[in-house]
Amino acid sequence: MCTVTYLPYNQGFILTHNRDEAPTRSPKVISEETILGDHLFFPKDTKAGGTWIVTSQAGKTACLLNGAFLKHQHQPPYRRSRGLVLLDFFTWDDPHAFFENYDFQGIEPFTFLFFQTNTAIELRWDGDQRFLNKLDPQSSHFWCSATLYPPEMQQVREKVFQDWLAVHPISAGGILDLHHHGSVGDPHHDFVMNRAEKVRTVSITQIVKAAQLVTMEYEDLLEPEGEKQIKKFNLETGNFPSEPGG
Repeated sequence: MCTVTYLPYNQGFILTHNRDEAPTRSPKVISEETILGDHLFFPKDTKAGGTWIVTSQAGKTACLLNGAFLKHQHQPPYRRSRGLVLLDFFTWDDPHAFFENYDFQGIEPFTFLFFQTNTAIELRWDGDQRFLNKLDPQSSHFWCSATLYPPEMQQVREKVFQDWLAVHPISAGGILDLHHHGSVGDPHHDFVMNRAEKVRTVSITQIVKAAQLVTMEYEDLLEPEGEKQIKKFNLETGNFPSEPGG
């Protein structure tokens, strides 16, 4: 997995994440959990119990992609699931301390993305070293998993994103439409991909932070009509009323 886009938007951002995975590992709902007093929202992996994308009442948002720079050789057993590492991040008060001091040895390579007001950080772990990169939170960004898409295909897919960006105004609905329909002319590599049902895009999650309001929308693509769940909360008041999907 996966395909991820980031867009600056209305004093915040739009983060949209397509998950490419075995269909048996796709949850149906958004889970909630409180860690160190921070209320988290995330879709929970049905196999390992971790996740690939989280947003929180404290204003922290993070997500994961499999692989660092290039496709690596899978060498289990690993000490800890990458999805659990993402939840571990929220047990640290200081994000920078986590990036610098968390023990990643024995964990399969990944790309970790963290977003907060005026902050965007990318951490890549290649199995031996960590590579930390501060990103411009006022610029758009694109990622796709190194385990599924070789470098040349990553460039082709990013061009689809950049071409869309050049002619469309930034909006949550607009970028969500791209995540549904972005195409390179090959179903193995389209934004919603399918490789003989063994690996396919099983869900799309979008987090919109606009001023103090945060919305997470989770769409299960394995359902015939793409069942959705939506969670909203206000960073100032701490209110997080749940809403039914549309």
